[in-house]
Amino acid sequence: MVDWLDRFQRRFRFVGFPIAVIYKYVDDKGGYLAALITYYAFVSLFPILLLLTTILGVVLTDHPDLRDQLVESALHQFPVIGEQLAQPSELSGGGAGVAIGIAGALYGALGIGQAAQNAMDTVWSVPRNKRPNPILSRIRSVLLLLVLGAGLVATTFVSLLGGAFGALGGNTRIFFAIASVVVDIAIFLVAFRVFTARSVSFRDVIPGAVVAAVLWYLLQTFGAVYVARIVKTSSATNSVFAIVLGLLAFLYLASVTIVLCAEINPVRVDRLYPRALLTPFTDNVELTDGDKAAYTDQAKAQRAKGFERVEVHFDDQPS
Repeated sequence: MVDWLDRFQRRFRFVGFPIAVIYKYVDDKGGYLAALITYYAFVSLFPILLLLTTILGVVLTDHPDLRDQLVESALHQFPVIGEQLAQPSELSGGGAGVAIGIAGALYGALGIGQAAQNAMDTVWSVPRNKRPNPILSRIRSVLLLLVLGAGLVATTFVSLLGGAFGALGGNTRIFFAIASVVVDIAIFLVAFRVFTARSVSFRDVIPGAVVAAVLWYLLQTFGAVYVARIVKTSSATNSVFAIVLGLLAFLYLASVTIVLCAEINPVRVDRLYPRALLTPFTDNVELTDGDKAAYTDQAKAQRAKGFERVEVHFDDQPS
């Protein structure tokens, strides 16, 4: 049965390709890469929201309705906490809020940038000697803050339009849902291309960006359902833990989704498929060309210096 399943997934790409993506994710220890992104995202989220609400409170003092709409739309991008912080008064801090928000946002954004670059370079098997140095990588991390900021502004604008025209009917809601996904695709395209030291084109990262945008939209929908059915029915004490754990779970699922979708691109571009079905479990397996290419790239990614040479050989394999 195992041999038949192996031959089947090697023959049909619609089965073999997803398996190769999952195996590449496991080879790269994608869960650890996602956990690091989750940590910095969790640390930076509240300072960024504090900074946002404080700045809007100063800039839009004479337009409280617009300020409240912008804050509410921005918070709804994080459905697990959006309902709990929908009132602008829940997040405010004046001058101290600006200072804390800037410090926390910079620390978190730089951390997310470092974690994202490490994840993308690992996904694309970039040798260590070709990755940016610590100073340059932190400068590049500032781009992440700009990308996320621009994406937040764009998605907030789409959300505002969707709320304004949502009463027109179901077709209008579908239109703005599609518009939101298109904006997210553009954000993921830029992120997947910018945050790797390997020279890749937008065409190389389109499949992963499209899948990531769709799954991100579904995650936001799931988060809203989570809040509606679990958090709101919890007691005052339990709801605090439900919100915190729910937020961590949401951020981790989002990070896993991003890393897993990023794996789609190198598997397709470098043709790291099909993989032997039992290759993660035993040495008693006949490697495919995709296996050999994946293991070769993984070994060469450990090259620390340009004058270091890494050669990979495979001994005779069992028949």
